[in-house]
Amino acid sequence: MIFGILDKYILKKYLQSFFFTVLIFTLIAIAIDFVDKVDAFLSEPVTLREIILNYLIKFIIHINSLLWPLFSLISVIFFTSRMAFNSEIIAILNAGVSYRRFLRPYLVGAGLLTGLLILANHTIVPRSNRTRIEFEQTYVWKDQDKGKKENIHMFIGPDTKIYIRRFNQKDSVAYNVRIEKFKAHRISYILSANRMRWLGPPGHWRLDDYVARDINGMHEHLRMGIRKHLDTLLQLTPADFVQYLNAKEQMSTKELHAAINKQVARGLGTPKKFKIEILRRTSEPVSILILTLIGAAVSSRKVRGGMGLHLALGIGLGAIFVFLSRFSTTFAYNGNFPAAAGVWLPNIVFAVIALILTRKAQK
Repeated sequence: MIFGILDKYILKKYLQSFFFTVLIFTLIAIAIDFVDKVDAFLSEPVTLREIILNYLIKFIIHINSLLWPLFSLISVIFFTSRMAFNSEIIAILNAGVSYRRFLRPYLVGAGLLTGLLILANHTIVPRSNRTRIEFEQTYVWKDQDKGKKENIHMFIGPDTKIYIRRFNQKDSVAYNVRIEKFKAHRISYILSANRMRWLGPPGHWRLDDYVARDINGMHEHLRMGIRKHLDTLLQLTPADFVQYLNAKEQMSTKELHAAINKQVARGLGTPKKFKIEILRRTSEPVSILILTLIGAAVSSRKVRGGMGLHLALGIGLGAIFVFLSRFSTTFAYNGNFPAAAGVWLPNIVFAVIALILTRKAQK
């Protein structure tokens, strides 16, 4: 592929406009977020260095990972409208350059941004979010966790199942515990306790007022430890009962796959939110390509109203895209909608719109 003067000219305008848009909107986002959290910063024992290194820089990475597709749409409309107003696009097409050829540097620029965002979403952004969210949980939002606290059933080994009536997060104590071990699809051991306390890693627990039953066919051996305790090792920690609302954001893609496998192995089913997060990290960057085509098609024709009309139309399309994206993702979270369909539906719909607008723009 020969990359000529025209390609370099348009690509340079694309990237300059894009990163200028990133700068402007990032400064606005920082100002709004700082106003929202300044009271917490002043009331907590946190230094300016910690705010900058552990939060501000990480917040910039986070907000840009979410908004790059919209920034690409706005930047394409911005510089393409100016080219159309100056009759540059008419001159390019009159020189014999086809509209598809004209779009090539747009797709090259969008492809570069898409690749960067995919790489960042799967590697850099989760690590950055881990530091940012830990900072927020320490100094800003201190009660942002939730988890399964009652009537818990899970496998803690290939042949070991545990039931817990209630778990108290504050002191890491479980009540009304029942551990069952299986052998050849039959129960071979049952351990019940009124209370189970966490002693420390790797998996030390102490059971109080326990009853143990060894079952061998028709024979059974009973051991009672009323007012006694039994120390044991389990593949279980207090963290297994608690999950932060935004835990998926701070897990790398590899960790998300491991968490999915762990949940499935414990008989808890496939966590849909983890699957959706993995798919989202790829689908959102791909939307840069689609929105770039839409922006170019919308703003490449010289019309009365110029850049203002193009920007209004582009921002309107961007708002519809965000609404559809959030709606379909929420529907996938809470309904029976397949995860892949919920995540990729906005891209499919807007890809069709992009093709229609591009065909009309060629004429």
